[in-house]
Order: sequence, then C-alpha cells, then structure tokens
Amino acid sequence: MGLLTTTIGAYPKPEYVKLPDWFGDLDTSEPTRGWAEAMARMGDDAESVLERGTHEAVRDQVDAGIDIPTDGEIPRENYIHYHCRHLEGFDFENLTEKTLRTGNYSSFLPTVRSPVKVRDLFLVNDWKRAQAATDKPLKITMPGPLTVADTVADEFYGNQKDFGKAIAEALNQEVLNLADAGCRHIQIDEPLFARYPERALDFGVENLERAFQGCPEGVTRTAHMCCGYPDKIDAVDYPKAPRESYFQIADAMEASSVMALSLEDAHRYNDLSLLEQFKTTTIIFGVVAIAKSRVEAVEEIRQRLLDALEHIDASRLIAGPDCGLGILGRELALEKMRNLSEAAHSIEI
Repeated sequence: MGLLTTTIGAYPKPEYVKLPDWFGDLDTSEPTRGWAEAMARMGDDAESVLERGTHEAVRDQVDAGIDIPTDGEIPRENYIHYHCRHLEGFDFENLTEKTLRTGNYSSFLPTVRSPVKVRDLFLVNDWKRAQAATDKPLKITMPGPLTVADTVADEFYGNQKDFGKAIAEALNQEVLNLADAGCRHIQIDEPLFARYPERALDFGVENLERAFQGCPEGVTRTAHMCCGYPDKIDAVDYPKAPRESYFQIADAMEASSVMALSLEDAHRYNDLSLLEQFKTTTIIFGVVAIAKSRVEAVEEIRQRLLDALEHIDASRLIAGPDCGLGILGRELALEKMRNLSEAAHSIEI
C-alpha cells in the first residue's frame, strides 16, 4: 500500500458548474460578487449540477490514487466567503475595501456588522453529496478563525481574537454535526498561521482548539497551514509566508489536539529537521506544487518522501499537494495527483 495520500481542498470546477471561482480570477477586486445570482440562475437544477460536478471531482481524485479525497469545494466561490454566507452577522451587499495578505492585494469584502452565529448548518449536506461518490473516507474542509478574521472586513468586534472566538464557536457546531453524521476527516484551514505566527501563538491556536472542542474519538482533526497562493500560475516572485514560521508554530501545534497537520514543501523545500518537532502529530507533506505548471516526476516526489522519512515515522506521514488544486486546471491536477500517488504508494512501510 505504501504511504497514504490526500488532497487539501479545492479542485478545478467543471465548465458546466457556472459559478464564480476565485481560482479563475485570483486578482479580482470583488471576489464575492455574483455567487448568489449564479446559484439563482441555476434554479431547480442547482443541486443536480453541484452533485454532478462534485462527483466528477471526487472520482478524479480517487481514480488518480488519492486515499482521502475532498469534495473539491465545487459549490464554493472561495473556501472562506462560501462558509461565511451561512453565518449571521455578515453583510454581502455593502462591501468594504481591505488590503490583505501583508499588503499583497486589495479587495472589496463582506463586512461583519453584528454578532456572528450560525444561520444554518450546511456542511453535512456537502459531505453527504461528495461521500456518495466513493467508498473512500471523504474529508470536508472549512476556513479557520484567524483566516476568516483576516479575509473579511470587521466593523463589529474590533479585534481578531474576539472575532475569531465567535467564528470558532460557529465552526464547532459544523464540526460536531459532521462527526454525528459520520464524517471521519475534518480539516480546518489556517494559512494565516504561517503569515502571522505571533497571532497564531497569542490566540490563533486557542481559537482553533475551540473550533474542534468536543470532536469525538474516531474523527481525525486536521489543520492545513500553507504559506500562501500566488495570483497566477507560474508566478516567480509571489511573497510567501516567512520560511521560519513553521518552526515558530510547530511546538504549539504538536501540543494541540490537532491530529494531522498539512504543511507545504514542494513550492520551496523546508529544513526537514522541522519534522522532528512532531512526536505524535501526523504530517500531511506537500510534495507537488499547486501553482507551477511543471509536473513533478514520480522519482522526484518519491525521493523527497524518502528524505522526509529520515525525520518522521512512516505511520505519521501522508503525501499531498501543497494546497488546493483549483488554480492548475483539470489536466495538470490529474497529472500531479497520479504522480503523487504512484510515488507515495511505491514506498514500502
């Protein structure tokens, strides 16, 4: 069998899913416009279209050898705003301009104007739609408290700790609902931990723990922590999060209740002594880049995994991409997943 494989979240939308997609226009100034209107245009066909697109995304992953696929986030314009649409307190009509990601770009964003709380629980439906396409365990994903707080405009709470706490409490209801429904892999994405490790240590990990509070045994509590998306494929100068951030946060994540932690490595290699800081945590190790058109060769991926195994037990290493595959397009995504799976499954453990 070799090492297990997984994906992280997003997958390219089929052309017939006529929804706005952050990956189709990463530098748009109004990333959240048009989603509700597009859903309305699909009318009574919306569920069947989303089911067809989701099943295609799941089958692509499984056919490529992925052991723990995701739903591909097919219904989402992006993984953050889609979730926020299901929460009270967010204004999606009167947007606020905000500079994001340490000044990398500016966008008009939904704005928090009143207390955040759950409007409706929706992720069980998304999970069931995707899980129906495969017998493999289907992982569902959601955005983390710090990442949400940094990717919308806040005119109510006034600080990211309290805002994040409210988000975490809302996420926790989805976590428990998913666990009750039978979902066994739940992932919360916190790429902002790598950009702002001080905030992660001050209150981010605490709020992440709050989001997972009460999650029962038998459910793998996963966190994803990449270092940032470029605004286009093959961008060479996109400012990533500092290389040392993973080292700064490692001990806190090891001490947390998170059971599996996703780290990127393919875009730029880490000092693999990093893996030695994790004594019990499983590492989902990014071995294919998600914003480069070059397809990593099987032997290249295999060698990097073998290098990693010099620093971590095989039972705690899972192979994956650096982040979601949405920017790549279907053909590149398939090629990279196939090579990833062939390399990981060829390693005897």
